Amino acid sequence: MLRGFLVLAGLLSAMPAVAGELKAEDARRLVVGKLYAYTCFEGTRGMGRVHSDGSVIGTIQFQGSGPVRNAWLPAGTLRVKGESVCAAVKSMPFEPCFSLEQTGQNSFRGTVYGLGFAYCDFIRRGGTSRVAGTSQQPMQLQSAASAE
Repeated sequence: MLRGFLVLAGLLSAMPAVAGELKAEDARRLVVGKLYAYTCFEGTRGMGRVHSDGSVIGTIQFQGSGPVRNAWLPAGTLRVKGESVCAAVKSMPFEPCFSLEQTGQNSFRGTVYGLGFAYCDFIRRGGTSRVAGTSQQPMQLQSAASAE
């Protein structure tokens, strides 16, 4: 689950002109609707797109091996709380929030607050590429918002 949240962190962030931690509203404006490829610290990778309603659709390959799976998180999963981007998922006992930092003109890193070793790096991809493409059933997580 932590890897999935790291993915969410990066997908809701983007790069401003100057390096540093991003404010939530800047991240929202720069990332919504755009496609990003990601690679996490332990090898998990994929692509994804965040929608304006806080839903996410993409692919994930855990630890860089095995099948590439389609994944989606429903509306309301990603939320802005103050200046933080957080993820609300029913199966989590807490709502993780993320630190988002620019690493290049088209790249950034998303880290769960308090877990600096656990991060994902993101690179923006151009065009209107589809993120779905495998024949497997998508993984579905229920957001806390949709469970209420």
